[in-house]
Amino acid sequence: MMRALITGAAGLVGSALAASYDDVVALRHRGLDITDAAAVESVVERVQPDVILNCAVVGVDQCEADPALAQRVNVDGPANLARAAERIGATLVHFSTNYVFDGARTSQPYGIDDEARPINVYGLTKLRGERAVLDASSRALIVRTSWVFGRGKESFLSTVAERLARGERVQAITDTFASTTYVADLVTRVHELVERGVSGVQHVVNDGICSYETFAREAARLVGADEALIELATEESMGRAAPRPRWTPMECTPPMRAWQDALADYIRG
Repeated sequence: MMRALITGAAGLVGSALAASYDDVVALRHRGLDITDAAAVESVVERVQPDVILNCAVVGVDQCEADPALAQRVNVDGPANLARAAERIGATLVHFSTNYVFDGARTSQPYGIDDEARPINVYGLTKLRGERAVLDASSRALIVRTSWVFGRGKESFLSTVAERLARGERVQAITDTFASTTYVADLVTRVHELVERGVSGVQHVVNDGICSYETFAREAARLVGADEALIELATEESMGRAAPRPRWTPMECTPPMRAWQDALADYIRG
């Protein structure tokens, strides 16, 4: 049986991964500050995991406001985990993002070999974190994912179907496009990659491209809600602190199921 150590276990991905392992030590920030190298070394040495899954992260707009914190959590912390994993021969799975890309293209989804050129602090530090992990660990797996939704996160993608079903109005951005990922499908694919011993960079997203608007319209269709409840907005009108790349769908090989099918499963569940 594989023993797992999960950092950042309070979040959507971390909690879903924790539920998927029988032998797991799942730590929130208060249980392990990954920016503390000595603490990381001590915990990893004590737990002796076969796989470490790093889900700790600083949010997009918070990174823009506090680049030093972004550097510590998104770069230095993952490097600490990678060095500790390498010392005991464990696999490190580090989660990254579509925001490593600039979104300048408008057609072909980004592949793992495409140049990463982030346009915000979050994307820049996540890219630096990828490189730090790969430099420090020979068995590291970088999982880039995008717009993850699932039970337990109060995000637009995770709650829009329920809100529409209650007759609430929602605001959906029309001009930012990406891949989206059902957390249950993400967890399944991560298990497959770890069991196969895959290393390096992988993209893990559901098939297809959407905006917040198209996601909301599909959610409305699935729950039988009136699309008139969806108020349209532009990225610029939201006034968010960090700029978002406008077009960052990613190519996942082999493809996972379509996001519409995943959303339907999530709503049924």
